[in-house]
Amino acid sequence: MQTELILSGFGGQGIMFAGQILSYAAMDAGREVTWIPSYGPEMRGGTANCTVVIADDEIGSPVVKNPDAALAMNLPSLDKYESLVKPGGVLVVNSSMVDRAPQRKDIRAIPVPCNEIADELGNSRLANMVAVGALVAASGVLSVEDIEAALNTHMPGRHKHLLPKNVEAIRRGAAFANKELGKV
Repeated sequence: MQTELILSGFGGQGIMFAGQILSYAAMDAGREVTWIPSYGPEMRGGTANCTVVIADDEIGSPVVKNPDAALAMNLPSLDKYESLVKPGGVLVVNSSMVDRAPQRKDIRAIPVPCNEIADELGNSRLANMVAVGALVAASGVLSVEDIEAALNTHMPGRHKHLLPKNVEAIRRGAAFANKELGKV
């Protein structure tokens, strides 16, 4: 089985870190994985996206044209990637920064107030981890426990004190998505 993901937002929203954590989690779980970052010319505040391919077998190409799941952290990302998600796929939308609902009816769109949940946790920079939690819960590509283990293993030592809040953010995002999907 192979799952293709696109994560997108503004530079500074933690899109690349989110993609890296998904990649590390897949790798640590014994899966094959590719991660390709793409930055707009502005960096912080510009566009940022990355693709992640997770597979049980060797990956033929890291190029993602029609992802199984996508994360849109802002309106330009929703505008760009909504039409590309495979029918039956998953689209997690940061409803804190997107003022319209996805239009497609052939995908599972999950609006998650990532920024509000992060603010409730006391750190607005946790919005990306809220989104990752929602994305793994909705797509089933990895478990929340896989993501938590990857954070514990791969988070740089100078940031280890942030681990408990990151784990809490992932769990809150997953719980929100599960509730939206009627899994609770």
